[in-house]
Amino acid sequence: MIKVTLKDGKIKEYESNISFNEVVKGISLSLAKEAIAVKFNNELISLNDKLVEDGSLEVITTKDKEGLEILNHSTAHLLAHAISRLYPGSKFGVGPTVEEGFYYDMDIKDAGVTINDLAKIEKEMHKISEENIAIIHTVVSKKEALEIFKNDNYKQEIINSIDGDNVNIYTQGDYVDVCRGPHVVSTSKIKHFKLLNVAGAYWRGDSNNQMLTRIYGVSFFKEKELDDYLKLLEERKERDHRKIGKDLDLFMISEYGPGFPFWLPKGMLLKNALIDFWKDVHIKAGYQFIETPTMLNRELWEISGHWYNYKENMYTSTIDDKEFAIKPMNCPGGMLVYKNQIHSYRDFPLRLAELGHVHRHEASGALSGLFRVRAFTQDDAHIFMTEDQITDEIASIIDLFKKVYDVFGLSFHIELSTRPEKKYIGDIAIWDKSEKALADACHKAGFDFKINPGDGAFYGPKLDFKLRDSMNRIWQCGTIQLDMNLPERFDLTYIAEDGSKKRPVMAHRALFGSLERFIGILTEHFGGAFPTWLAPYQVRIIPVSDKHIPYCEEVKKELMNHKVRVETDYRTEKLGYKIREAQTKKVPYTLVIGDKEVEENSITYRKHKSQEQVNMTLSEFILYLEDEINNLR
Repeated sequence: MIKVTLKDGKIKEYESNISFNEVVKGISLSLAKEAIAVKFNNELISLNDKLVEDGSLEVITTKDKEGLEILNHSTAHLLAHAISRLYPGSKFGVGPTVEEGFYYDMDIKDAGVTINDLAKIEKEMHKISEENIAIIHTVVSKKEALEIFKNDNYKQEIINSIDGDNVNIYTQGDYVDVCRGPHVVSTSKIKHFKLLNVAGAYWRGDSNNQMLTRIYGVSFFKEKELDDYLKLLEERKERDHRKIGKDLDLFMISEYGPGFPFWLPKGMLLKNALIDFWKDVHIKAGYQFIETPTMLNRELWEISGHWYNYKENMYTSTIDDKEFAIKPMNCPGGMLVYKNQIHSYRDFPLRLAELGHVHRHEASGALSGLFRVRAFTQDDAHIFMTEDQITDEIASIIDLFKKVYDVFGLSFHIELSTRPEKKYIGDIAIWDKSEKALADACHKAGFDFKINPGDGAFYGPKLDFKLRDSMNRIWQCGTIQLDMNLPERFDLTYIAEDGSKKRPVMAHRALFGSLERFIGILTEHFGGAFPTWLAPYQVRIIPVSDKHIPYCEEVKKELMNHKVRVETDYRTEKLGYKIREAQTKKVPYTLVIGDKEVEENSITYRKHKSQEQVNMTLSEFILYLEDEINNLR
């Protein structure tokens, strides 16, 4: 008999080779109805698999995050199954889950699948779902697997990359796939799904490889969950920062400079407000500001390694018969600033921050509004410290990140990327110590983290901050990277307490990542209705008639004296139209000035998204507004 320890600590005994599905049914029939898979000895396993050894059991249900991931992964296989029927002879790459849904990369036989074909593919998927085909997991040898997939070079490549001789195979009727699993027990469990988009993707992400067709989709356990998600997608379209940016006159992209944003007057007010906030929090956190040149000699980029590893993304020019490059990042310039002086351990931690305008050559097809550009402002900082200061300093940076992200209502989680298996520099012992220091810093700051094994940069481990916005999307913004490369390449030293020269520990740190991209994120996060402190114009003044303009000018002058960003609307349009437009332009406060306001030396305001009209004296309104702005609301 095999002993199974349940989550509540109870121990049950079962015959060998009973399916996990039967085990769960024996625990509770109602639980079995919700069960998707099990976690046995901390490994996710399909319900159709057999029980062969003692262990601890946890049932994964439709309410668990892992359950939804398993459903989406199973739906990716359902998609591939439908493609295999509709387009015989197609070959299949990989079909993983993503943050929201799944995709599958496929070499589709004799077909240029477009978004217009998705309905036909969905119909076939529903047909397979109704066939209630059992999804069976088997383990075969590599030799057997290679024979099964002898006509699919992509699967053969995957099989050959697997360590060991065992290969996991999942079969559903006439469709077979290589996969770690687990999956739902039957295609009938997959009912509420939607194919969303079609794109091209190079096999293994390498432009030298075959371009495959990537189909994206999403799957849910309940129809309402799918409907709610599709409504959310529609709302996201309405919040597209490119659309809002045009509607609110924030920025433009010209055909004369693809990927090079033009900031319009209102966009500059927004950007400058964000920069002022950035500077204020950094001054309070003990940072000093620097500015390094936009263009520097090739020799510098050779020392930093960028010339050999990043040249295809750099813009270059010749000056006085010497080759120069426009900086794609600020780091090498920061190294020269450090080397300009002799430093002592007493200077540490030395925090140097820079809003550097950088340029990177991105493929034209990848450009997207403010999210992917060729010129942007990187909010960099380089911190120099001793080894003993790493944990405390990184913890303080995490605290700073939280403080800033909280202002915008952006929650986040942290991911720790560790040493790559092959391409890395430095001793393993130093890597281990650095990774532990980052982990300790997270704990000291009160945060857990997810580990991304082998995903660190070649020069050091890093912490990535994944932000979640109001549309439930995840964005990679903040990052903290320990660097073992540049201090060595630039021969950076400091005078230690014992008088010897030592190599400083250096951390790269970006909070927004890119001001342009972060503003794009905020635009969609707030739907263009920025908080008052950040809004391009905080107040719009509208007179009831021309005779009220002189008083409007007095109000405007007084507000501007208190550093309120204010605009007026003196057009000869109807009052109702001008009030509605102020709401459309998402101005936080609209002041309507008429006879009453002039006589009482007061103002009447309407807040964005509110129909309520509030009358108060101008001085009272200024105090009210200053409180909101100063408290970053």
